[in-house]
Amino acid sequence: MKCFGCKNTKDKVGVLVAQLGTPDSPTAKDLKPYLKQFLGDRRVIEKPRLLWWFILNFIILVVRPKRSAKLYKRIWSKEGSPLLVYTKKQTEKLEKELKLVDSDIEVTFGMRYGSNSIDDAVDNLLAKGCKRILMFNMYPQYSATTTASNYDAIFNALKKKRYIPTLKIVEPYYDHPEYIKALCTVINESYDSYETRPDKLVLSYHGIPQEYVKKGDPYCCQCVSTTKALEANLDFKKDEIIHTFQSRFGRDPWLQPYTDYTIDDLPKNGVKNIAVFAPGFPADCLETLDELGNEAKEAFIEHGGNEFHLIPCLNDNPAWIDAMKNIIVEELGSWLEDDKSLCYSDFSCPSKL
Repeated sequence: MKCFGCKNTKDKVGVLVAQLGTPDSPTAKDLKPYLKQFLGDRRVIEKPRLLWWFILNFIILVVRPKRSAKLYKRIWSKEGSPLLVYTKKQTEKLEKELKLVDSDIEVTFGMRYGSNSIDDAVDNLLAKGCKRILMFNMYPQYSATTTASNYDAIFNALKKKRYIPTLKIVEPYYDHPEYIKALCTVINESYDSYETRPDKLVLSYHGIPQEYVKKGDPYCCQCVSTTKALEANLDFKKDEIIHTFQSRFGRDPWLQPYTDYTIDDLPKNGVKNIAVFAPGFPADCLETLDELGNEAKEAFIEHGGNEFHLIPCLNDNPAWIDAMKNIIVEELGSWLEDDKSLCYSDFSCPSKL
């Protein structure tokens, strides 16, 4: 009996690398829709909706796109947005490694905001025959503002489908040995390249409003756990490492200590040579390359500092690609052992509805 609409092919496993997103170009024209989507996300801004709609559309989106475009221009490369460039490299290298584990694994990336959306990534994996999808969030520490927003995106994408694949999501890996080992590798490689050892290593995590933590967001605790794991695995004295939070927005109090205030005060206390690293950012972006690499460096020198070293993010460092592969293989578990098909050759599917 002829099978109606089914194929005698092995089911594939899809891996979706989920990242924040980036504007298409460093222009006010492209920044406006990107910022509108980002700052319009209820997970990101939890203000009363009517009030926030007015502030966003009649104040922020009037002023901020032009200002943000200038910042993006300072970090934009010939290849494009650094975040997009590194995400593509990470995905390509990860796929090569996972293909060695199982040739039927397909890997793609999806952005929460802007082009190359999570919706498009889901469509891509389904078109390749993936009946099971593993989502790997590029947020090591969980926050409703980031991780949960990605959950919203993939759930919304899937609920539109006739066929919904089995979905699994990699749990936050903020203290996973593979992630910590990759962080240590990048830090140690940078330190080995310096002529003079920095007096302090500033670990800068993206901040969130204190109110979000009071509501139950575990982000702060998970960032602290990452720092403690680094302290235990780096050959550094504990007082050499400083834990801070960056990128605050608005007037509400955010997680402290603030990165900018901390860095500004260090020269006053005799600290003239520092290294800065952002463990929560698996790929370099505006917040690392400009906010830390440009603004924080300029402020540190202005306040009397001598040497400022920005340690690159994990990016496509082999240690991180290997860590991603190992975490994903661990999460895939039995999916790598199964050999399921939608339709087997020794059975027949009804050809009539």
